Amino acid sequence: MRTLIYVPIIHSIADMGSLGKELKRESVCEPVGNKWQKHIDTVNGYWNAIEFYFNNININIKGIKIYQDGMFVDGEMAMKIIDDGIKSGSKNSEIVFNLIDRGAILIKTEDFKMVKDEYDGLQSIIKSKNVISKYIQLLRYRVLKPIFLIRRDKFIANRISETLGPNETGVLFIGAYHNIMKRLSRDITVIELKEIKKIRKYQKTIRSDSKTKALQLDQLAQYMTKR
Repeated sequence: MRTLIYVPIIHSIADMGSLGKELKRESVCEPVGNKWQKHIDTVNGYWNAIEFYFNNININIKGIKIYQDGMFVDGEMAMKIIDDGIKSGSKNSEIVFNLIDRGAILIKTEDFKMVKDEYDGLQSIIKSKNVISKYIQLLRYRVLKPIFLIRRDKFIANRISETLGPNETGVLFIGAYHNIMKRLSRDITVIELKEIKKIRKYQKTIRSDSKTKALQLDQLAQYMTKR
């Protein structure tokens, strides 16, 4: 039996590097109103809960395979990316580094061109010179994003199926809107560390202007940060 621990990612500004800072500044992905700080606190609490899980997990970490969203290299280059993430304040990178330090193995998870295509789509929005251009690029990205995700999801699922051996355990850190599970080999047992549908619901609710959803948002935040 093969086992995959599935960790949905909520990207922090640190995880997204300079792109994340630009996105916040341009308000492309920023939650409305004064919810931004509450969102930051929730994301930090979420990653603290994930860290607590792996610090107290009752399995041998040595030999576990790590699959990381956006990781299109391996070896020294991969560790350089993880190190840069830690320096920028990424809790995701810090958790991955600690797992590697305990004997886990970081696996090349993605295809460079596929990741770059999606990155370039976001960059085209940010670098637009005027409102009309920005709007056109945003529409274009929204049309292409599902295609980008499907391509990447197929590649990631194949990488996991090809590299995760019999009786091995892997950990997948992946954005919540990816749809990997249905594409995995059927003999891989998936453990959702946090329910993906609830993470997606939180991400949708945090962007809503509706005051009636405030209680729902609080409940989702409590779920995400619970250890």
